[in-house]
Amino acid sequence: MGELRTLPGVGKETEKDLIRLGYPTIDALKHADPEELYARDCAMQGMAIDRCQLYVYRCAVYHARTPQ
Repeated sequence: MGELRTLPGVGKETEKDLIRLGYPTIDALKHADPEELYARDCAMQGMAIDRCQLYVYRCAVYHARTPQ
């Protein structure tokens, strides 16, 4: 299990997606834009993906930016 999977809502597949999008670590997510992540993910998959994924990205970025 990678460190991204320690974030709330991030499972095996979302971890793979984040790495594919260029965010292999929690620290890398600190400056990410969740809306941009979602848009790029949709573009890479060639379709609109479930909007719930946007909320997972928002939560992951929030937790990356917020001291525990």
